[in-house]
Amino acid sequence: MTKRLRKVVFPVAGLGTRFLPATKVVAKEMLPVLDRPLIQYAVDEAVEAGADTLVFVTNRYKHAIADYFDKAYELEAKLAEKGKDELLALVQGTLPRHVRAVFVTQPEALGLGHAVLCAKAVVGDEPFGVMLPDDLIWNKGPGALKQMADLAASKHAAVIAVEEVPREDTHKYGIVATEPSATRAARITHMVEKPKPAEAPSNLAVVGRYVLPGRIFELLEQTRPGAGGEIQLTDAIEGLLTQQNVLAYRFEGERFDCGNKLGLVQATLHFALQDPQLAAAARKYIASH
Repeated sequence: MTKRLRKVVFPVAGLGTRFLPATKVVAKEMLPVLDRPLIQYAVDEAVEAGADTLVFVTNRYKHAIADYFDKAYELEAKLAEKGKDELLALVQGTLPRHVRAVFVTQPEALGLGHAVLCAKAVVGDEPFGVMLPDDLIWNKGPGALKQMADLAASKHAAVIAVEEVPREDTHKYGIVATEPSATRAARITHMVEKPKPAEAPSNLAVVGRYVLPGRIFELLEQTRPGAGGEIQLTDAIEGLLTQQNVLAYRFEGERFDCGNKLGLVQATLHFALQDPQLAAAARKYIASH
């Protein structure tokens, strides 16, 4: 992959059942971590990595994400009229002017691989990112996707974010086997979706960041339903391994699994402790409980 990443796909069609009843009316990607929704953290990371086209794969019922990134004429007019320039900048800054948002409908919930395939017409035949907003990754330096995009460009390879998980949790993730490596990146030799602990080739789990070539769409079209009766992105990447280098990358940063309640609480506490206006009060509250 010699081209730089310009497009990022966000599969956001899920129903967020772990957060019911809130997600009856609020998309899980719109759940807040402090004063910003999860999707904003993911979008900021994508833009930092060089993306100028964001492809949101959603379902026919979820409109909140599109509304969030759309222009709020009445709200902006009122803030401008009252001279609330800082708040106006926050509202207008959800998406930089040079970045466009494209919304694609996933007609059926047929798996992550199918959701990515829905973006084919927009992405075309070029390298692109896939980000799962549930995985909020924080780093003092470059974001995880920028780290991966830089690696993909320099090594002419696909790159997948991984981290070690407890062996008993391998059934929750795609798991990779890699060649030995003394660096953060290692060539993947095998992938399997949600293996039982006894059958897992390692405890290196795929997490919600990918940099993939456009070739993956053709492989997805050939992929039959796998684990859970869904079209798995992992299965298509397994086919890609025979055609080019695919690197597992242990990213710099801390991941919060905001797809569950504990992860969302941990992320909120983390960002509160990073906020100069909240840190002291947050520490005092934590210490008193």
